Amino acid sequence: MLALVSGVLVVARVYGVPGVADLRRLTAEAGPWAPLLFLGLQAGLCVAPVPRTVFTLAAGVLFGSVVGLVVTLAATTLAGVLAYLLVRATGGALMERYVRGSAVTWVRRRLDHHGTLAVTSMRLVPLVPFAALNYVCGLSRVRFVPYLLGTVVGIIPGTVAIVVLGDAVSGRPSPALVAVSVVCALIGFAGIVVAARKPLPEEVPGEERQGAR
Repeated sequence: MLALVSGVLVVARVYGVPGVADLRRLTAEAGPWAPLLFLGLQAGLCVAPVPRTVFTLAAGVLFGSVVGLVVTLAATTLAGVLAYLLVRATGGALMERYVRGSAVTWVRRRLDHHGTLAVTSMRLVPLVPFAALNYVCGLSRVRFVPYLLGTVVGIIPGTVAIVVLGDAVSGRPSPALVAVSVVCALIGFAGIVVAARKPLPEEVPGEERQGAR
């Protein structure tokens, strides 16, 4: 996904991006309605498996670094919360059919027992699909507060990098911003290793569903 974003930015720099100034002017003229509409649209669509990176990049292009970052962080967090609560409210029966396999089982067990650490580390890795992780978290035993904390902390570094890259379409993107995402991914993989190496308690048959701390 990072390679795709970088490719789009390279093409934009070489061939130009018509209408960026006009788009920013229109969003500015719309006042607070533009970011609010964008926030609602992103939050609603990203509950489904729609790549949030598209919205994150667009937020930087349309609103600049500061406003774009606030809007897309709020929208991403809201989408994660809605997806988590939706899975919990429906009992996970629908998602169980689509979120399965040995990798999902491995992730769920770590989420069950290392909630905040597991959520944070996986959010930091760009290759982990945002929506899929939302669903798995909803199916797991991780409680809402650890899930929310891990989501907010985990999405910040990558979101900052992509929003600023989007803002830089009309300027000169810094190579250091790409390094931020790479470092975040490495930190995320390190967190996964730590969570993977922590021993898991034996599961007791019929054990009451409890949240990870």
